[in-house]
Formats: sequence, C-alpha cells, structure tokens
Amino acid sequence: MTHPPRPEARAPQEWTGRARNRVQWLLAAAGGACLALGILLAVNGPDTSGLAPLVMSVVGCLAVGLLVLFGTIAFTHVHVRVDHEAVLVRCGHMGLPRRRIPLDQVSDCRVAPVVSPRTWGGWGYRWRPDKGTAVVVRRGPGLVIDLPGGHRFTVTVDDPEGAAQVIRSLVRLRTRPSGRA
Repeated sequence: MTHPPRPEARAPQEWTGRARNRVQWLLAAAGGACLALGILLAVNGPDTSGLAPLVMSVVGCLAVGLLVLFGTIAFTHVHVRVDHEAVLVRCGHMGLPRRRIPLDQVSDCRVAPVVSPRTWGGWGYRWRPDKGTAVVVRRGPGLVIDLPGGHRFTVTVDDPEGAAQVIRSLVRLRTRPSGRA
C-alpha cells in the first residue's frame, strides 16, 4: 500500500528573489560626474595655481568618484537564492559582496515588514551590534535569518514570505529523523 507524500515532501525545494533600488543609479551618476571632473582637471588643469593643488584636486575627485560609483553600483540590487543546501545572497552585477548561509546553521527565520536604511545606517552591507548583519538595498519588506549564537542576518527582498516558507520547510526536512518513513 502506497501512502501519499507528506506535505513536507511536496514543499518547494528552491526559491529565488531579488530587490532593486533605482535611486542608487542617481548616486552612481554623481560618482561618475566626480570621476569625469577629476579626469577633466588632470587633462586641462590650470597652469597658474601650481602643481600641488592640482594633484590634490585630481586625486580627490578620482578617489571620491570611484568610491561613490562602485560603492553604489554594488548595491543597485540584491539576488537571494534558497536551495536544499544554503541561502546565497549576491549584491550588484558582479555578485559582490556575497554571503552564503548553510541551512544547517539556520535556527529560524521570519519576515520583517519594513527594513529601513535609516535604522541600519544607510544602504549597503551593514553591521550593527544590536541587530546583526544586513544587506539593505531599499526600504521595504525583508527576510531575517536567525543564526547560532544569537546572530541575525537581514536582507531586503521581494516576497520574503515565500523565502521564509521555503527555508522553514527545508530546515524541517534536514532536522527530521532519518528513521521515519
């Protein structure tokens, strides 16, 4: 006699989601403008003010431009993937920074109705002693993953309910005794 599969066996085995922030592109454009200004100063610098002020202006504009440009492009979007082994979080077009959380380290997860850049100190990869670590690319719903030792990882993502449901079902499947049929 065959038994119908248990609900846990029919649970989704994979979930993917993402979140975007189009405002970051405006900040990236400002970084690009600083970079362009540094290049323009280097090429057409004034001859009368001396070499030291020119070098400081060029280096300053190039440094600020590169930091702002690449710092914002890295957080224009985040991609989250949950599979039977881990939760993988990748940021930006290059996938960096990246965080992999094995499911055997997940003790629980929940949905945060609103994750705000203001409470985390801005956009990006953040750490706060009282809150844990987060990837914040926009204001909105997010997923909070509880880790060993009271640590937490938060990520802003569309449909965090779906991610939490899949993570919980996969964690239950991993922790179920193998002797049960």
